[in-house]
Amino acid sequence: MNYTLNQLQIFLKVVETQSVTKASEELHLSQPAVSIQLKNLQDQFEIPLTEVVGRKIYITDFGKEIALAAAEIINQANAINNKTLAYKGQLAGRLKLSVVSTGKYIMPYFLTEFIKLNNGIELNMDVTNKSKVIESLEKNEIDFALVSILPSSLNIEKLDLLQNKLYLVGNNKPKLSIKDIPIIFREQGSGTRQTMEKYFEKNQLSIQKKMELTSNEAVKQALMAGLGYSIMPLIGIKNELQNKELQIINTKGLPIKTTWSLIWLKGKKHSPVSLAFLNHLKKEKATIIKEKFSWYEQY
Repeated sequence: MNYTLNQLQIFLKVVETQSVTKASEELHLSQPAVSIQLKNLQDQFEIPLTEVVGRKIYITDFGKEIALAAAEIINQANAINNKTLAYKGQLAGRLKLSVVSTGKYIMPYFLTEFIKLNNGIELNMDVTNKSKVIESLEKNEIDFALVSILPSSLNIEKLDLLQNKLYLVGNNKPKLSIKDIPIIFREQGSGTRQTMEKYFEKNQLSIQKKMELTSNEAVKQALMAGLGYSIMPLIGIKNELQNKELQIINTKGLPIKTTWSLIWLKGKKHSPVSLAFLNHLKKEKATIIKEKFSWYEQY
C-alpha cells in the first residue's frame, strides 16, 4: 500500500461532497488533479471505492469503510502535528463551529484576533440554517454554535455576544399595509423565518402574497430588485442601507430584538483550543463590539 495523506484527504472530500467537481472547488484544485489522485488511491485496492452512474458518483460500501479509516488516519496525523506545536508552547488543534446563515456577518470578527494569535489552530466553520446548526450541536459534532434563538430542546450553556435587531426592509416605502404587500420569507428551518412567523402571528397579520428564498443574500437581491419586502436582521444589510439600496420601513412592533449567543452543550468537556477561544471571547468581547459594531447603535 502506497497511498498518501493527500490522496486520503481528497477521497474524504469527494465522499463528503459526493462530487469530484465540488471537491475540487473546496480543495482549490483542478478537476483533473482530483480525478488523478482518486484513481491513484483506487489503484491500491482491488475493490471499487466509488462507482459512477450517469454523471453522478456514488461511494460503495467498501469505499465508506475506507473513508472511516482514512478519517482516523488524518486525525492521527493532525494529532502528531498538534503535539509538535504544543511541545513548542503553541496552542494547536481544531476549532469546530456551526453558525446560522446570518451569523456569517458576525462570527468572523470574534475569530480574527484569536486565529492570528494562534497559527496552529485549524478553523472549521459551517454556515447553514438553524435546524442543521442545532442538529450538529445535538450530535456533539462541534465545539460551539452561534444562534439568535436558543433551542428549547437542548440543555445548553451560552455566552451572549451581540443584540440582534430585525426590521421590515424594502427598496422603497410601500403604499399598502404590510398584510397586502409581497412578503419574502426564508426557508423552513431558518431562525429568521421562525421570528417572522411569530411576529405575524402575534400581530394577527394574515399575509396574502408570499415568496420563499433559501439564503439571506437571495432575499437581499430580491428586495433590491423590488420583488417585495422582508423582515431582516440589521447585521446583514449594513452596506445596502448605507448605499441607500434598501431602507427600513417603520412598522408597529418592530424592530424585533433577540440576542446572538455562542452556545454549547451543558457539561461539555472543552478541548484546550475551544476553552482558550471561550476565555478569549469573555475577555475581548466588549472591545470587539466597540471596534467592529459601533455602527449598529445608530439604528
